[in-house]
Amino acid sequence: MSTQGLISNKSARPYKGMAMEGVIAKWYAKNTGRAPEQKVIFNKVKGVLPVNASVLEIAPGPGFLAIEFAKAGNSKVTALEISKTFIEIAQENARKANVHVDFRHGNASAMPFEENTFDFIICVAAFKNFTEPVEAIREMYRVLRSPDALSGKPGGKACIMDLRRDVSMESINNHIKYDLHISGFNTFFTRLVFKTTLLKNAYTKAEIEKSVSQTNFTKLRIDEDALGMDIWLEK
Repeated sequence: MSTQGLISNKSARPYKGMAMEGVIAKWYAKNTGRAPEQKVIFNKVKGVLPVNASVLEIAPGPGFLAIEFAKAGNSKVTALEISKTFIEIAQENARKANVHVDFRHGNASAMPFEENTFDFIICVAAFKNFTEPVEAIREMYRVLRSPDALSGKPGGKACIMDLRRDVSMESINNHIKYDLHISGFNTFFTRLVFKTTLLKNAYTKAEIEKSVSQTNFTKLRIDEDALGMDIWLEK
């Protein structure tokens, strides 16, 4: 089967752009992805979690979303992150929140987990930066729990939330102004990153559909909004 036109890009490097380490990771942790926004995301997806779910967050950054899952108290939460600086920051944030999250260092396209491990996987605002996105989706399929025909229990689900490449700059500006609550130089810098990097890395709905078709997932739903899309996958 030809792989021409797929969004996968084989590379030894697991992410596009600059490394989220050191000072850059600390700036990101302070200025984006803060706890209040992650609580909104958690409330959006918590309804799909089975009782005593095993949850994996891919690319948790500062760890606030994984912490929200852990705060709920009825899930075993694991988070896989390529940045060692982010892991250190996230572990400290979890300690301050008095919750346990198993933060692991690793690559989304070669996850250090056994098959059929997780009930739910979530990845927010990071998928567009993976250099091997199709392989990452295949890995999600591998580590999600398979359906149990005897009990009737459905298979595991994954949700990828990310930017759409065809989003308008008006929507981006509104997101920066009203959602991120930043000002001054941080506003200018964040807008520049969106224009020069994030939009270029982002995908369209059609590209996602084509890439998912190259994996074993057969259940796909994509919900679009003003800024991005929620990609729902079920094993």
